[in-house]
Amino acid sequence: MLKIALAQLNPVLGALHDNAEKILHVVRDCAGRADLIVFNELSLTGYPIEDLARKPFFVDSARRYAEEMIAALPDHHPALALSTLWPAVDGKVYNAILFIENKTVTAVRPKHELPNYGVFDEVRNFDAGPLPEPVTFKGYRLGMMTCEDMWKPAVTAHLKQNGAEILIAANGSPFETGKFDVRTGHARDRVRESGLPLIYVNQAGGQDEIVFDGASFMLDKNGETVLVCPSHCEHVAITSWAPDKQSAAGVRRILACTAAPDSVPLYDETQSIYQTLLLGLRDYVEKNGFSGVVIGMSGGVDSALTAALAADALGADCVRCVMMPSPHTSAQSIKDAKTCAMLIGAHYAEIPLKTAMEEFAHLLRPATEVKGLTAENLQARLRGVILMALSNASGDMVLATGNKSETAVGYATLYGDMCGGFAPLKDVYKTLVYELCRWRNAHFPDHALGREGRVIPETILSKPPTAELRENQKDEDTLPPYDALDDILYCLIECDTGLEEITARGHDRETVNEVWRLLDGAEFKRRQGAPGIKITAKAFGRDRRYPITSGFVSLLDD
Repeated sequence: MLKIALAQLNPVLGALHDNAEKILHVVRDCAGRADLIVFNELSLTGYPIEDLARKPFFVDSARRYAEEMIAALPDHHPALALSTLWPAVDGKVYNAILFIENKTVTAVRPKHELPNYGVFDEVRNFDAGPLPEPVTFKGYRLGMMTCEDMWKPAVTAHLKQNGAEILIAANGSPFETGKFDVRTGHARDRVRESGLPLIYVNQAGGQDEIVFDGASFMLDKNGETVLVCPSHCEHVAITSWAPDKQSAAGVRRILACTAAPDSVPLYDETQSIYQTLLLGLRDYVEKNGFSGVVIGMSGGVDSALTAALAADALGADCVRCVMMPSPHTSAQSIKDAKTCAMLIGAHYAEIPLKTAMEEFAHLLRPATEVKGLTAENLQARLRGVILMALSNASGDMVLATGNKSETAVGYATLYGDMCGGFAPLKDVYKTLVYELCRWRNAHFPDHALGREGRVIPETILSKPPTAELRENQKDEDTLPPYDALDDILYCLIECDTGLEEITARGHDRETVNEVWRLLDGAEFKRRQGAPGIKITAKAFGRDRRYPITSGFVSLLDD
């Protein structure tokens, strides 16, 4: 019998001492209950390391902490399959699994396949290792892989050819919608090709714009699911394995799971997105040492959802909502903002803009008349100044409240409503904002610190979206309805679809052309925006790297 623990942890990138202590805690907890503990990818250093891997003093520190942690292991400890940055004697730097027994590194298995797409840039920061050989442990042949090694067939084929009896993959796979099915699809491909069972241990937690959702799993030799661990949290599961009793004499031995904890049901898509936003916001605020957050409340749906997420992530007492009405703000919006803050339980204040607007108009009068777009943007920028002043005075971080739809087409004001240290809804389309609000009113999220029950007033969800920067302004005065806009943007951003294909979906050619122009024309704004949580396959940022200056847009008129 071989007992294998799956440890999906939430490390803090670069916090080598704290991460080592977390690993040691798991080792002590599993002592006597597991023979081997498999940790997620780069659990000692955090992941993705980015250019820290290019700094020699960080590389040296990572090795030193690994050695000190190994020395601090208790006597008779379980073996560890520990993923960390590891320098080789020839100067190469690997993303590697250290196999540790009796306080000794008995094998090193560097990552062979280095991803270099989307949010991954590992070719820049690591050296590729050779195709890995199986590790022999207690008479068993274990096929150790790191993340991308499992997504392609070469490593599995090599491990199978060299006698592996089980595949074990340490992973740092970020959340995006539909990603769990993608992971299990690749895992089943490897099982089908090799006939070997597979253990997949994934990281949990937020790192800047990326959220790792955990949801570690196991498949048997037929590709059937044996175990799915909870998502969006740290978790340790201990499983028992033995040689497959059905293996015939002379046939290569295959391990089979004989005991595993009960699987948990997967979240549906809406809940998984909400839990991802909650975890990403919590970890960004707490790992960066902020005391709380401050949010400009408009009485609209975006700021309401942002405030609800913040209260669920941090607790309502750590959330300050500030309504800054201008002469164009309706009485209903003021009421909605106050009611929403009350339902959430957050702190609430009102700071009117009228006097400041008049003073700035007087100040600028010798140079220009404050009217039209200038007057509209001045309101947004005055709000930004106020929020940043409150942030400076309190140590709370300003949250930008913009969504992906408006960010995509440039309907956001630089140094105004775009100001902030983090943008939780940056990758959330407007139609999804409404869906998440309704979901939150009907459900209480796991791991939430906010209030149960309805937290977003129905009046916010039922009124037409508006920035209220001029009289009787509505978003649809200058934009297509959001269901049409979001479909066009999805085609342009996630799918890179051409104009003719989008119009074939029923959209007007002129409308599609204009949305495309707005999308490309707003790139300079997005480059200056706050980071935000990735939930789609093509989030703004490292996923989508478009030039600011480009003449290609002129081709749309041909």
